[in-house]
Amino acid sequence: MRPDLALFAATSGHSGVDRVFRNLVPPLARRGLRVDLLTVEGHGPDYGDAPPGVRQIPLGTRHVHSALVPLVRYLRRERPRALLTDKDRVNRVALLARALARTSTRIAVRLGTTVSVNLASRGPVDRWLQVASMRGLYRRADAVLVPSRGAAEDLIRHARLPTGLVHVVPSPVVDARLHALAAEPPPHDWFADGGPAPILGVGELSERKDFATLLRAFARCRAARPAARLVVLGEGRRRAELEQLARALGVADAVALPGFVANPYACMARAAAFVLCSRWEGMPVVLIEALALGTPSAACDCPSGPREILAGGRYGPLVPVGDDAALATAIGSLLDHPLPRSLLMEAARGYTVEASATAYLAALGLETAA
Repeated sequence: MRPDLALFAATSGHSGVDRVFRNLVPPLARRGLRVDLLTVEGHGPDYGDAPPGVRQIPLGTRHVHSALVPLVRYLRRERPRALLTDKDRVNRVALLARALARTSTRIAVRLGTTVSVNLASRGPVDRWLQVASMRGLYRRADAVLVPSRGAAEDLIRHARLPTGLVHVVPSPVVDARLHALAAEPPPHDWFADGGPAPILGVGELSERKDFATLLRAFARCRAARPAARLVVLGEGRRRAELEQLARALGVADAVALPGFVANPYACMARAAAFVLCSRWEGMPVVLIEALALGTPSAACDCPSGPREILAGGRYGPLVPVGDDAALATAIGSLLDHPLPRSLLMEAARGYTVEASATAYLAALGLETAA
């Protein structure tokens, strides 16, 4: 029987895209859709055990670009009603594959970041290629999906896309599994040793996540709170620099960088405060998760997403990007005057998996299929 929807992504295995695609599958299956998960060897998402009505289909390749021919064959053979893809390389391959396959499959391409800021950090060749593909190829998509209003406005302006082509679709973040994982024992001792609850950061140790600003802010906080501790969950190329910075700031004994953990939510639910210090985002999933668990949260007011999630500061302080003094003040405010858990959880209600699935189906033109 013809699939209703195919999902195609090739990710690191622990990114926001992984969580979006992994969380989207169960509510689609519960609505009776036939879903195919197209996979590239050695890449995420890791969907786990597929629910009824969902097939995992390896494309038999280790790289996105070499997936073009297998994807053309799949589209000709299975003719899914719609195909959802994420990230520019995968989006390009999908649009070219449909043109070569000459099928009527609707294609929705997704970008989860703020394009102009993301491209500013790329090399000239990569920057040119992405801009050219967005301006030339994305017009051939049936829909372009982004997770926030800020990301939509930026993409329309930068890629010169028609306003009606770009859809803001909330990310599927909050479900029963999130709360079940939060109830498990935390993977780091500082969250269960009877000492003060740590401040928490979560994400890749990269320039974009800017944990250096968080370390500097934490050093300021610790001057007034000697018992304070900081845990940053994640792995990346900036690890050595961050470890060196912690030593230079004199806070290495109060900072833990345990690396990537499969279940950050057990720590998140027990943290004294969660801090997002990114230079840019599209819609930071971890900030939504922290609020859904009732954890007091602060964020740098980066493009795009934090201002929308925190409702301009109603659900937590917003500070300028890279301003460690302002971030230290915000963290102190969270520790001294935390907002009620019920109010924080209210901020995440628009990001349940069911609400998101409804929005995705509308953007994909699959309301009747469900």
